[in-house]
Amino acid sequence: MAVDYAALKKGGFMRQRQKDNFSLRLKVVGGNLTAEQLITIANISKKYGDGHVHLTSRQGVEIPFIKLADIDAVKSELLDGGVFVGVCGPKVRTVTACQGGEICPSGCIDTHPLALLISERYFGKELPHKFKFGVTGCMNNCLKAEENDVGVKGCFVVNWESELCSMCGVCLKVCRPGAIKIKEDRLELDGAKCDNCGRCVKSCPADAWKGESGYMLSFGGTFGNMISKGNSVLPIIKDRDTLFRVADAAVDYFSKYAKPGERFRVTIDREGWDGFTAALERAYGNA
Repeated sequence: MAVDYAALKKGGFMRQRQKDNFSLRLKVVGGNLTAEQLITIANISKKYGDGHVHLTSRQGVEIPFIKLADIDAVKSELLDGGVFVGVCGPKVRTVTACQGGEICPSGCIDTHPLALLISERYFGKELPHKFKFGVTGCMNNCLKAEENDVGVKGCFVVNWESELCSMCGVCLKVCRPGAIKIKEDRLELDGAKCDNCGRCVKSCPADAWKGESGYMLSFGGTFGNMISKGNSVLPIIKDRDTLFRVADAAVDYFSKYAKPGERFRVTIDREGWDGFTAALERAYGNA
C-alpha cells in the first residue's frame, strides 16, 4: 500500500532523512505541559524513538525516530496519556504564549487561558498556507508577538487619580518612554509617548495609577525565509469578544484572498493594507 506522506505531515509526522522514520510534532498550547504529559512523552520516546525529544523554536515538542509501522500505536498511546499530535502544512499551527500575568510580575494579561481559547477556535484550520498565533503578556514582548501572522500583546490602559496621589515620583522613575511629567503640582500623561506598559500601575505605592487590561494586535508578521514585522492597525482592544471578531476577520480575509502557498503578509501586501484594515475596523466596531 502506498504511503500518503502528505497526509502524515499534515498530522504532525514529518519525514526524516532516515527511511521510514518520522519526527512527530506534538500539540503544546502556550508552552505548557503537565508532569503527566511529560512522562507520557518520555515513555513514547524511549519505547518508539531513540530516547530523546527536540524542543522547537515555537515551544513545541518533537519525538524523532518514530517508525512508520508504529505510527498508529504511538498515536493511541499518546492519546491515552493526554497528549495530542500537532499539525504541519497549510493549517493554523500551535498557539504560543509566555507565562503572562498569572505568574510573571510584568504580565498585563493572563496569556495561557487566552492561548487555549485561540487554539480551540482555530487550531488545525485549513488555510492557503501555515498561520501562526502568538500571545505575549506585556511590553517586554518575550514571545515576540510581531513575528506571528496574528500577534497578541498584553497592555494596560492607564488613568491617574489625583486624590490618591502622594506625588512621590516613583512613576516618573519607572516610566521608560518618559510619558509622565510633573506640571504645576500635577502629573500629566503624554498619550503619544505612553507605550501602555503599565509600570506606573504596578509600581505606584498609593494605588493612584489605575490600569485596565487590554490587547494590542499585530498582523502579517513572519520570521523565516521572509522577515516582516507585524503591523498594528487598530486601537487597543479591551475585551475578548472584540479580539475574536477581529481575529476571525483576519483569518477570513486570508482564506478569501490568499493564493495557494502564499503567506498572510504577502496576501495583505498584494491586496493592499487599506482594504485589509477596513475589514478589521468593521469587525472591531461591530459591538
